[in-house]
Amino acid sequence: MSRKCEICEKGVTSGVQYSHSHRQSKRTWAPNVKKIRAIVNGTPKTVTVCTRCLRSGKVQRAI
Repeated sequence: MSRKCEICEKGVTSGVQYSHSHRQSKRTWAPNVKKIRAIVNGTPKTVTVCTRCLRSGKVQRAI
């Protein structure tokens, strides 16, 4: 599964995770994306969309 939203282009971000003793380690944060069937240009198509776009109504689901 692609880890990028096809609507808003939200993707994997990287950064530093700090432990309780303040030791550092590099890690990545992946967006919460789902594969859904949506209406794209009038036809149903399977797209990868983040839950933020689903919740805000930027995508119309295919029934």
